[in-house]
Amino acid sequence: MQLIRGFYSIQPLHRGCVVTIGNFDGVHLGHQDILAQLRVRAAAMNVPVCVILFEPQPREFFIGDQTPARIYTLRDKLEALAVEGVDTVLCLPFNEAFRSLTADRFIRDVLVDIMAIKHLMVGDDFRFGCDRLGSFVRLELAGKEYGFTVAHTRAVERLSGRVSSTRIRQALEQSDFDTVNTLLGRTFLISGKVSHGERLGRCIGVPTANLVLKRKCLPLHGVFVVRVHGLDQPYNGVANVGTRPTVGGQGARLEVHLLNYSGDLYGGRICVEFLHKIRDEQSFPSLVELKAAIANDIIQVQTLLTR
Repeated sequence: MQLIRGFYSIQPLHRGCVVTIGNFDGVHLGHQDILAQLRVRAAAMNVPVCVILFEPQPREFFIGDQTPARIYTLRDKLEALAVEGVDTVLCLPFNEAFRSLTADRFIRDVLVDIMAIKHLMVGDDFRFGCDRLGSFVRLELAGKEYGFTVAHTRAVERLSGRVSSTRIRQALEQSDFDTVNTLLGRTFLISGKVSHGERLGRCIGVPTANLVLKRKCLPLHGVFVVRVHGLDQPYNGVANVGTRPTVGGQGARLEVHLLNYSGDLYGGRICVEFLHKIRDEQSFPSLVELKAAIANDIIQVQTLLTR
């Protein structure tokens, strides 16, 4: 899969594709259904599958820090899209200039002149362009004018409701990983590069792998039973997601203590799978009490994993 950042990197080989547009946060079962339909259409037309994304996401641009937490980082989203057979991702900067683009100019300048699309699939409630004046009906009319077809997505339902990123975020807030994994169609992971921390964990006898979470808002908080992938084998562990109030931490971080593992993880990339929540993140009066709490967390992890 190829990532294209901005219009100026588009080459002739990227034109004439089948396209969908959206946030695709989580690349969940509903998204996977859209991409499966696009793959069928692309194969019939012998053209590539393209997903158009925006960074920041439009809602993030308009409401800033009050935006809902992302399920996936951009990197994790791109990896999931690649697994789903997407050929090209066009990532466009959502800024004031783009926000001011009218619906008609978006159709003509982006979809027709730059991308020369053959087929477009979006939700029938899809809105676009300045002041969200563009609609599905406008796209259908434009398709007849410019020679591309338009189709709307179909709802995918699981667990007595429509699969959506909002439902997944709500389930993450409740640490309901069974629901999260069902709606995603895969296990929920947070991945990242292991960075150097303050080595406080090592000082209290509980060394941790530290992943700095470059997010404005976290999809979950607390202490969890986890399984870590990306090493010689999966390892069970206990993880804290939060700001580490006991040690005056700044910025969100994921800290993982791996059970029965010894080795240097610095600089490596790992994936942390979340299994159960143990407790909320707490501020302890001293490192001694923090160490005791972590020891109790490890006992709970071992108990839960042997059930």
